[in-house]
Amino acid sequence: MTHFKLFCLCLESHHLQNLKYLNYIPVGLGQNKFSEEWLTDNKGENISTKNPFYAEYSFHYWLWKNRLSELQDNEWLGFCGYRYHWSQQSKIKSDELNKVVNKNNFKDYILKKIPDEWSNYEVILGDEMAVNNYKLSKILKHAKLKFLMNPELLFKKNRNIKLHFDIFHGEGYLEKAISLLDKKDRDGFEEFVVTKNSFNRENMFFCRSKKLLNEYYKCLGKCEDVFGFNLHGYSKKRIYAFLAERFVSYWFQKNSNYANWPIFFYDTNANKLILK
Repeated sequence: MTHFKLFCLCLESHHLQNLKYLNYIPVGLGQNKFSEEWLTDNKGENISTKNPFYAEYSFHYWLWKNRLSELQDNEWLGFCGYRYHWSQQSKIKSDELNKVVNKNNFKDYILKKIPDEWSNYEVILGDEMAVNNYKLSKILKHAKLKFLMNPELLFKKNRNIKLHFDIFHGEGYLEKAISLLDKKDRDGFEEFVVTKNSFNRENMFFCRSKKLLNEYYKCLGKCEDVFGFNLHGYSKKRIYAFLAERFVSYWFQKNSNYANWPIFFYDTNANKLILK
């Protein structure tokens, strides 16, 4: 059986028993207290104090700086949260999984071993999420003037990743972040966000190449001088994680042999698992 590590990233310690039961590696983020049973992002070289802004990427930074060199190449490293999980099978897509998974069958669907289909790939990304399908109520709440000034946006075919980010995370933020990239990625990422209307969500991925992972991490972290930390509200405060969520789709699609794979929503905290 191909070995893999699946890190489950959390802010609260009460998730521990569920994560151990699922054979996830429990990762504690930020400044909350965690027992020795947790892997945490606040030791060694770290940005743990910036977790409210970087979200799961405070752990990615810790992994990059403190542990990546020790890991075996060709070993699958994966990332998830306590609410979003990798499926064991590819035949049932994410939307359908969200309808059928419950606390009685949850463990039947989660990833337990590396599927044979992954043998031809370096990277696995979660199924893409469409960003052109938001409801009229959200348009009226967040972008009424923008749509009135450009009625063509009412048609889904004219909506893209950039428009979605401008509406829900701040006008012009994505453009400013793109301007900081090296030219080889700046032009490619700019084209990606204006020509595509979906991306691989939740910052969830698997990678089995240390070289690829190291190169990806080196591309991040150039935005602090522009956006700083005087950020308020959920859509702005975690701006660095939201930017990375779009960039991870572009970067691995461009630079790796990858496949999309189903993930599904199940809140293991709100819906207590039946521990057997």
